[in-house]
Amino acid sequence: MRKPYQIWRDRRGRLSPLRITTLAALLVPVAIAVHAYATTGFGARPLNDLIHRTGYWCLIFLAASLAVTPLRAIARYGALIDVRRMLGVGAFAYAAAHLALYVADQRYDLGKVASEIALRLYLTIGFTAWLGMAALAVTSTDAMVRRLGAVRWRRLHQIVYVVSLLALIHFFQQTKADVSVPVFVAGLFVWLAGYRLIAARRHARGPLPTALIAALTFGAALLTFAGEAIGIAIAYRVSPLTVLRSAFDFSFDIRPGWYVLAAGLAVTLIDLLRAAFAAQPRATAADQAGSASSGGRSFVPRQRP
Repeated sequence: MRKPYQIWRDRRGRLSPLRITTLAALLVPVAIAVHAYATTGFGARPLNDLIHRTGYWCLIFLAASLAVTPLRAIARYGALIDVRRMLGVGAFAYAAAHLALYVADQRYDLGKVASEIALRLYLTIGFTAWLGMAALAVTSTDAMVRRLGAVRWRRLHQIVYVVSLLALIHFFQQTKADVSVPVFVAGLFVWLAGYRLIAARRHARGPLPTALIAALTFGAALLTFAGEAIGIAIAYRVSPLTVLRSAFDFSFDIRPGWYVLAAGLAVTLIDLLRAAFAAQPRATAADQAGSASSGGRSFVPRQRP
């Protein structure tokens, strides 16, 4: 059996390539930050830069933890469930670093930190999301699952959807100018929430039909385009149709809706490939035994003249 700190091993204590890969992915943002510091630095306000970096990666890994359930069904790869809690705790680690860096940016004046959180709405929302993630992280161990019971534990962890929504709102509110990244992340969350809602309504334990996955993909992409257009139209007092038409001008920039569409189509392609692979007939044990006894060649008895 593995020890609690040996997160690179599976439940049986064996080295897990999937867990090692996930751990490496969780450390990628640290490597990116170290490289940025060694090459260009973090600008005039290094702590502020790190605050934004940790907040962004917290959202990304939170989305990755939510993506485990649909991807394990679509890819027919049940082992993914083994890293879901790992991704969730990793997301909270970045959230904790996000808050700690903010406290450091305020020169460790906890009174000022508390007043800022209480008086500024986007900080209140962000701190509420942080508290929710802390509750999820603390109860993520096997011991807590046994203590709470499977049903209560599952109900508690359903607050991840509320936490995700609050974190997204916080992300939007603290983004000053270009909101393309928050819009893209929001589009991904729309897809993930839509998949779970459809699966729950259909009481589906396996993957959804490919047509539904494709329809969900186009729906999430359209909502991303529409949401961005309406937001920009309100902020800059222009027509939403003008903003939508600019989405087809790839000479300037690629809008977030296209990235959401590409991600959803990639998942749809995975579903098609895995369905085609699963549909291929497999040799039975009797066929394999017969093939082995004949040296791998089919035996057809000759008829006497």
